[in-house]
Amino acid sequence: MSHSEGRAMNDRQARLMELALHGFGCSQVLVLEALEARGETSPELVRAVSGLHGGLGFSGKICGALTGGCCALGLYAGKGAAGEVEDARLSLMVNDLVGWFEGEYGPRYGGIDCANILQDDPRNRLARCPEIVMAVSEQITEILRANGYDLEQGS
Repeated sequence: MSHSEGRAMNDRQARLMELALHGFGCSQVLVLEALEARGETSPELVRAVSGLHGGLGFSGKICGALTGGCCALGLYAGKGAAGEVEDARLSLMVNDLVGWFEGEYGPRYGGIDCANILQDDPRNRLARCPEIVMAVSEQITEILRANGYDLEQGS
């Protein structure tokens, strides 16, 4: 990793932490990051994604970083209006993210649900979630770039 890549990574980590400190959940942080990369804002979308907090409404189900990451991929490749066409690769991109997430965190925590990852210990939210959100963010970037998306241009 070059010095500039390391600095960009630290800037990215700092931004993700800043968003979390403002009270945004894992899914919201990833969607906000994707919106910012596109030069866009959408309080409505960020608000809608809040339903993914804590594993689907704090039910402890699927990790919000994973579901938020899927939403971030959809922001780039999904259909958003009647005249648009969904990128045919979107389901493959989502499957790549899910497969990577399952392989990375399933064995480590005994599953990919928020409840598995946190293991009924609120301290794990501080210890585990930032690392997971950062890793998902990096994975989203890799998947989008591998599929020809120019993240600096927001398309």
